[in-house]
Amino acid sequence: QVQLVESGGGLVQAGGSLRLSCAASGIFFSINAMGWYRQAPGKQRELVASMARDDSTNYADSVKGRFTISRDNAKNTVYLQMNSLKPEDTAVYYCNAHRVQWDKGYDYWGQGTQVTVSS
Repeated sequence: QVQLVESGGGLVQAGGSLRLSCAASGIFFSINAMGWYRQAPGKQRELVASMARDDSTNYADSVKGRFTISRDNAKNTVYLQMNSLKPEDTAVYYCNAHRVQWDKGYDYWGQGTQVTVSS
């Protein structure tokens, strides 16, 4: 199985920055995409940013221009640089790995890291 561990969350003031890290271990060869999701209380989990094997990226409209997803293949780590943070960004952020094998999709999740942005 793929194991994902997030780190880097914390409390910051509006306008500040945080960098989240997701360290992956286990089976990587079949991972087709990595991403970051977030879930605020009372809301559905939503995609924040993702990166596919071809290095294409996708961002939620609410974070475009402020967040950047990147990866270090040698370290099996995915990052989410978050700048100009807003209180609306407050949520638990989850690392996600998506695998497609034999025409079936599988998702693996980290335990999450709390990001709190104060106004």
